[in-house]
Amino acid sequence: MIDPNVFLKTFIKSDIRFFTGVPDSLLKEVCSCFSDQLKDNSHIIATNEGAAISLGIGHYLASSRPALIYLQNSGLGNIINPLISLSHKDIYSIPAILLIGWRGEILESGIQKADEPQHRVQGRITCEQLELLGIKYKIIDASTTNIEEIINDVISESIIESSPIALLVRKNTFSKYKKNLLFQTSKYSLREEIIKSILINTPPETIIVATTGMASREVFETRENLKQNHSKDFLTVGGMGHASQIAAGIAIEQPNRKVLCIDGDGALLMHTGSLAISAGCPNLIHILINNCAHDSVGGQPTKADSINLSKLAKIFGYKITKKVSDINQLTKTLKECKNNKESTFIEVMSSKGSRADLGRPTSTPLQNKVSFMKTLSINV
Repeated sequence: MIDPNVFLKTFIKSDIRFFTGVPDSLLKEVCSCFSDQLKDNSHIIATNEGAAISLGIGHYLASSRPALIYLQNSGLGNIINPLISLSHKDIYSIPAILLIGWRGEILESGIQKADEPQHRVQGRITCEQLELLGIKYKIIDASTTNIEEIINDVISESIIESSPIALLVRKNTFSKYKKNLLFQTSKYSLREEIIKSILINTPPETIIVATTGMASREVFETRENLKQNHSKDFLTVGGMGHASQIAAGIAIEQPNRKVLCIDGDGALLMHTGSLAISAGCPNLIHILINNCAHDSVGGQPTKADSINLSKLAKIFGYKITKKVSDINQLTKTLKECKNNKESTFIEVMSSKGSRADLGRPTSTPLQNKVSFMKTLSINV
């Protein structure tokens, strides 16, 4: 396996000065190393992958050195526009090193590694996407022994060709990184406890749209534990940052239904401008569970600790905004919202973390869609 310390030091020796991106579970060890060892002005956790490309472009323009930009392969969709419209060698010709976690990877035997449905789809087309974008790539894994040579070659080629080049990372490529960061305890409830309170204190006819990652998994398991039906829940298992607009689309089409979105701080920050649309939906309750972290992929920090998101929601136009810090406050607020007929935003402070034995939905995304649409009285 590749030592994250060696990986980082090799880039630093080659005068790579700027690291940015969106954390990924396959890259969590090396991302922890970046967060731990790099200064704030040389490592930025971006709000979305396209923004990371733009940060890298700015860095190059000001330093003439390529940036390292990390992401999960699902984020390739978010970087297509800045890569093609800006970085491409036929436009501004901007070099960069893309470090991409390959979820749903294709093994050398041609067999696809088991993964969640959305990752299987993305994993099958990842190499073809890079080829279509004209981005050369090298695949690294746990058996890679010449990583320093590979890194130096990739950097040199990116600079010579003045174009982005990718390192495609298989699962379990990096060894464990021993964090030096101090463990910080939190006075807030865990996300799963908050979700349980939401499901218990929400009228049974309410439609639920849950954001990607742990939140959707916890909604599913909480329903199971409470022996409740799943048919009113849409689990946004992919497409980070888009749950609120799915909820808004439902709320606009069926204005007499109460729609509740369970969102996360990393997801909300990824497409913050969407708040302006959601705020115009009087039948929407937008609940932000804020643990100031990318909790589903390693717990790396977001910028939510320095932003008053409930105040921001008010500025964007939500008629009712609340910020609560415990289950009792949340329960009281949810009861007050039952008869609200104005757009509502509730920020709930949360601790990081989830159960080690947390399961995954046993129904497929397609089954979820069909059941959900039947609840909305739509024939499919």
